[in-house]
Amino acid sequence: MTSLSDQAVLVASPSAALQVASDAELLTRLRAGDTAAFTAMVDEWSPVMLRVARRYVRDREAAEDVVQETWLGVVTGLARFEARGTVRSWAFSILINRAKSRYDRDVRVVPFSVLTRAEPSGPTVEPARFQAEDGDHPGHWTSNGAPRHWGQPEHAVLDREIRHVIEQALEQLPERQRLVVEMRDVEGMSAEETCAALHLSPENQRVLLHRGRAAVRSALEAYQHG
Repeated sequence: MTSLSDQAVLVASPSAALQVASDAELLTRLRAGDTAAFTAMVDEWSPVMLRVARRYVRDREAAEDVVQETWLGVVTGLARFEARGTVRSWAFSILINRAKSRYDRDVRVVPFSVLTRAEPSGPTVEPARFQAEDGDHPGHWTSNGAPRHWGQPEHAVLDREIRHVIEQALEQLPERQRLVVEMRDVEGMSAEETCAALHLSPENQRVLLHRGRAAVRSALEAYQHG
């Protein structure tokens, strides 16, 4: 059986390799040395890991080092992982710890307090604009709340413009708001995974997500009205 540390690409579709019945099954496959599952996990999670690491360290090269160190930590720590959270939240916790350690070594110019300062009270939107917890996509916009023409092929140019507006809005968010919105709405991570990865309380995560979504929503409304 091929070792995980070889990281050989054995599958054409990473997402297919991660379509397992449960997180426990993924963990079992990883511990059994399933290189396909590991490679798929690296391919799918590394982009957002890089963005998260980039919030802590001085440049992209340092962030890439942090991500590589994280995956090494995952491989070497699989046997000790107690599965108190998901594999993904555990991996992101390793990432955060590695990034903080790298920051301490490099003495980053931007104070770390920028990540822990009190969040400003940003704009808010009506809760009715988001789907309820028992909806198909809890916490996401309702059909009436989402931008018009979203995802329709005949509006490809408009979709690109909207994505640009969203990206700009995300860049304007305070660091923790941006990370929470990216993890929840861009990467599809659960609230529990986001809390574990960023060491947030459930209430703090909800507040940050609500304020971040509200700011993005306001930017989209300004774009549409303009």
